[in-house]
Amino acid sequence: MLQLVSPDGTNKLTRARIAALMDVVRELRVEAECARLKGLIITGNQKFFSAGADLNEVSRLSGPDAFDSSHAGQALMLAVDRFPAPVVAAIRGYCMGGGMDLALACDYRIAAPNAVFGHRGASLGVMTGWGGTQRLPRLVGKARAMQMFLLAEMVPVEEALRIGLVDQLAEDPVSAAVDRLNR
Repeated sequence: MLQLVSPDGTNKLTRARIAALMDVVRELRVEAECARLKGLIITGNQKFFSAGADLNEVSRLSGPDAFDSSHAGQALMLAVDRFPAPVVAAIRGYCMGGGMDLALACDYRIAAPNAVFGHRGASLGVMTGWGGTQRLPRLVGKARAMQMFLLAEMVPVEEALRIGLVDQLAEDPVSAAVDRLNR
């Protein structure tokens, strides 16, 4: 299991955290390719799967650094998307922006009753560069994805399940993810 952790509890995806996650995913890939790992569960804490990119950090980046940061986020999402074993996002609390991009890169999403999803970038004048604009329409359809992105809509878990953003609801999404991988 890979648990997102940050000092403030929001599990923001800083540049350093993205690099660390990429290192771990690379290491675990070897385990999965040798069939010693049946799957990977990515989770956060009770209140936040992830608040997404650290926008304070992003706002201070120069053009070339912003490009490099975007590329690193894309590389992480592709590494998760192409992981050789099933990847399950066990989501509790807020799953926002880049955090939602990470959940979308997973093969399966299990959410707790308190989960809330959104890509609030449009309300801040930013748009994701980590693949969410490509993955979300594949799951929920182009019109619904556009609505979520352009209106910076917050989607409660019941709606997320109804539109296909979430595959399963569970009181304990981590236990449900373990069960899913052990089938």
